[in-house]
Amino acid sequence: MQIPLIRLQCGVNSYDWGKIGKESAAARFAAATPSDDLTVQEEKPYAELWMGTHPSNPSKDVETKRTLLDLVQTNKALMTQEIAEKYGEKLPFLFKVLSIGKALSIQAHPNKKLAEQLHAKDPKNYPDDNHKPEMTIAITPFDGLCGFRPLAEISHFLSTVQPLRWLVGEDAAHAFETTIKGKETSTSESDIKTNKEALQKLFTALMNTNKDAIASAAKDLITLASSSGAFFAAGGPASNSGEELASVIERLNTQFPNDIGLFVFFFLNYVKLTVGEAMFLRADDIHAYLSGDIIECMASSDNVVRAGFTPKFKDVDTLTTMLTYSYAPIEEQKMEPVPYPYVALNAAAYSANSSATLYDPPIEEFAVVRTELKREGAKATFEPIQGPSIVICTRGRGKISVGPKQQEVQEGYVYFVGATAELVLEAEGEEFVTFKAFCELNHN
Repeated sequence: MQIPLIRLQCGVNSYDWGKIGKESAAARFAAATPSDDLTVQEEKPYAELWMGTHPSNPSKDVETKRTLLDLVQTNKALMTQEIAEKYGEKLPFLFKVLSIGKALSIQAHPNKKLAEQLHAKDPKNYPDDNHKPEMTIAITPFDGLCGFRPLAEISHFLSTVQPLRWLVGEDAAHAFETTIKGKETSTSESDIKTNKEALQKLFTALMNTNKDAIASAAKDLITLASSSGAFFAAGGPASNSGEELASVIERLNTQFPNDIGLFVFFFLNYVKLTVGEAMFLRADDIHAYLSGDIIECMASSDNVVRAGFTPKFKDVDTLTTMLTYSYAPIEEQKMEPVPYPYVALNAAAYSANSSATLYDPPIEEFAVVRTELKREGAKATFEPIQGPSIVICTRGRGKISVGPKQQEVQEGYVYFVGATAELVLEAEGEEFVTFKAFCELNHN
C-alpha cells in the first residue's frame, strides 16, 4: 500500500498584477521544485501558485508526474469516500500563494446558485459552476479592500471628497444621506434592509457612470489628494487618516489611471494585515487585494465577477446585483485564529514557544493550520483526520513524516497528505513555518 505522503509540483500563473521575478513568493516557491516548465524570469510578473486538483492548473506528483486529481480519483482512500462523494472526487479546496505587486481587480465571487447560472450562460468568463468563499492569511505585510465600510464613513466621504459626490450625482448622494440618517448603526431588520437598498442604489449609480465623467473626476481627485495631504477627506474618517487615504489613492492611480476603482475605494474598508493576520470573504462579498504576499484558501473554483482595476472582462450588472451590501467595520471581517487542538508539540517546541494556529472559517470545505517551530528538533505531531491535507513550507527547513516515510522540506516545498495519516513536522534550524490546508467533514 502506498504511504499517503506525496511531494507535489505546483504551477505558477503569470498575471500583470503579480510581483516581478524572484520578488514573488509564488515564483520562488514554484521554483523550489525543479520543473521543465519553469525558469523564473527577472522581468516577468508571477502572481499565483496553485496547489490542488483544479483543472486550470493541476498539481502533479513529482515522482510519477500523475496529476493529483488522477491520484485521488484512482485511490478514494486518499480523501475518504464521504468527501469524494460529496465533492465529486476532487479536492473541495484550492490552496494558493498570491504575490501581489499591484491591485487585483475589484471583484466578488458568486454563490453556488449564481455560479451555476453564470457558467451555463457564459462558460468562457465563468469556467465552473462552484461558489468561491475564500480566506486570506498574510505571509508579508498586506493591504487591500474588503467589504463595504460603515455607512457613516461613506457619508463622510460624500461630503468631504467633492469629485466623488460629483461623480455619483447630487440627487443620488442626497437620497442616500437622507435615507440612512440616524439609522447608520441600527440593528432593526427593516432599517438594515432600507440601508442596504440605499447603498445598492448609490453604488450602482457610481458603477454606471461613463468613462469621460470618471476620467474628469479622477483628475480632480488626484489633484485634491496630492495637494491636501493629511487634510484629504477632511482628515479621513475614524478608521483611516487623510494622509493614508491620499497616499493609497495616488498609488492606485499610477497603476490604473482614471479607473472607477479610485472611487470604489471610498465605499470599501481599507485593511492592512500583519504577518499571520487573516480575513474571510463569503461568496458575494466585494473586495480587492492591493499589495503583499498571502496564503489563500478557497472552495475549488475560478469564478470571478470583476468591475474595476483590471484589463479583463468586466461584468458590472452582475456585480451590482449579486452583492450582499452588508456594511461593517473591517474588524468584523478579520478572523480570530485559535490554537489547533489536535497537535502535540514536543519539549523542544514547547520551550521555544512554538505554535500551531487554526484558521477555521464558517464553511465545511477547508480550514488552515499555521505551524511555527522555533528550535532545532522541535516537532509537531498531527493526529490523523478524516480528510486530505496539503502542506507548504513558507520559511526555514525541516522534515515531514507519515509513518516510516520521511522527506526533507525547504521553503516552497509542497506535500499532499492523505486521509487518516498521522503527520509529523520537525524543524531543522530556528524557524520552520508551514501552512496546512485540510478538509474534514464536521470537524468543528
